[in-house]
Amino acid sequence: MQTLLGLQLDQSCGLFNSTCSNLPLYLPGSSYLLRYITNSYQNDPFRVILELFLVFFALKYLLSQKYNIENNDVLLTEEEINELVDDWQPEPLVPTLSISDQEILDNVPVTVGPPGARQKMRNGKTLVNMAAFNFLGFLGNEIFKTEAVRTLRKYGVGTCGPPGFYGTLDVHKLLEKDIANFLGTEDAIIYSQGFSTISSVIPAYVKRGDLIVCDEGANFAIQKGIQISRCKVRYFKHNDINDLEGVLQSILCEDLVTKRPVTRRFIVTEGLSLNYGDIAPLKKLIEFKHAYKFRIILDESLSFGVLGKRGAGLTEHFGVPVEDIDLLIGSMCHALTSSGGFCAGSREIIDHQRLSGLAYTFSASLPAILAVSAREGLSVLQKEKEVLSSLRNNISTFRSIVEKIPTISLGETSEISPILHMRIHDEVVEKLNLTVQDQEKKLQETVYEVGRDGFLITRAMYVSDQELFLPKPSIRICISAAHTKREIEKAANAIKTAFCKVLGKHR
Repeated sequence: MQTLLGLQLDQSCGLFNSTCSNLPLYLPGSSYLLRYITNSYQNDPFRVILELFLVFFALKYLLSQKYNIENNDVLLTEEEINELVDDWQPEPLVPTLSISDQEILDNVPVTVGPPGARQKMRNGKTLVNMAAFNFLGFLGNEIFKTEAVRTLRKYGVGTCGPPGFYGTLDVHKLLEKDIANFLGTEDAIIYSQGFSTISSVIPAYVKRGDLIVCDEGANFAIQKGIQISRCKVRYFKHNDINDLEGVLQSILCEDLVTKRPVTRRFIVTEGLSLNYGDIAPLKKLIEFKHAYKFRIILDESLSFGVLGKRGAGLTEHFGVPVEDIDLLIGSMCHALTSSGGFCAGSREIIDHQRLSGLAYTFSASLPAILAVSAREGLSVLQKEKEVLSSLRNNISTFRSIVEKIPTISLGETSEISPILHMRIHDEVVEKLNLTVQDQEKKLQETVYEVGRDGFLITRAMYVSDQELFLPKPSIRICISAAHTKREIEKAANAIKTAFCKVLGKHR
């Protein structure tokens, strides 16, 4: 039996050898292939196994069904198409303004000369400017002007190129280093526009399928960044820790039920709220970050240069390590009175943005004159420490007067916030039965009244048809360290008088 099996095996091997020897007669180049296989088998059989596996995998991949995105197109009949075409009306390039909007446009104050704490108007009057984010009073600073002229003569007006090509100058690298050292982070990156910083940083790290838990009161730039990222988003009530915890717990429960894969997850909020003037509860956010395995994106566009002992922002204000914040975004347009924005964090976080931050990669870099101005602002902030104390004294003085106005409400505005939102008190709104449009009209009348008394203020404006959670109408006041105590007191009393006049007997 064994002899018979051996004979059959010899015959099979002989047949295989005969076939292999005759293969070159039928397939050109097959002799080289056979020699390669024979030598490889003798020297390294595992290599042959690996290569055969790769060949089979490649064949399976090439022959497998191609992936197609599901087609959700709605098929319309010819009649339906014609009906839609007949009904379509193009929107005008310039929409028709309502009577109230036209009145506001006609009465927009026109300034002349450089901006500052005291603004000269076209009609010749000089108003105390309480509408600009000139918190530290650096607008019009003579030191800044001197450095700006010197930089302009050395570098010109701009680089005309993105940072990754030929747009990076030595002053850009120095500014990034200064910001990182000031905040205590490993590195920092600067963008040429403040608004596009946060709206570019978010989609650089968050993609379709990822998850963001965002504050309802987030500013418009954050909303646009989330929209661009196309991620899943859940909102929690503005600065409401209990609601945030409820949202995070619901996400955890959904994960257990659906067993969905873990994706990148972020909590997004502002340090100092643009729309409400209050401060985020950072310590609780960090607790939730560690407990629920999230990362934090913190927008300090308004709190940078204002909060904290040195003006280093919310982390310094609460005394928490800056390393607990994964992405710290700030603006150089406000406290530093320059332009552009920055993102600070670990070196890996920053390096990723140099290739994936769209506003960094595809926008012309920040002009040297503005980079130097921002560096100068940072330097003055660190040298003249009395600036922050002057700002806080002015905030306290202003609040002590306007808090006593019974017809208005400051809401949750922080006692140390240089931004104050003054809204008509809910009781007054209910008594007078005021609609949103009525409130806007009353507030606008108050703005005009205060302007006649020598103070430039503004009503908070929003892109109402694009805001996800439109705040209530308000007058937004910006306090500056450059204002004198007398100016602050006169401004507060002027606002008090104007509200009493506009709201009549309900004062």
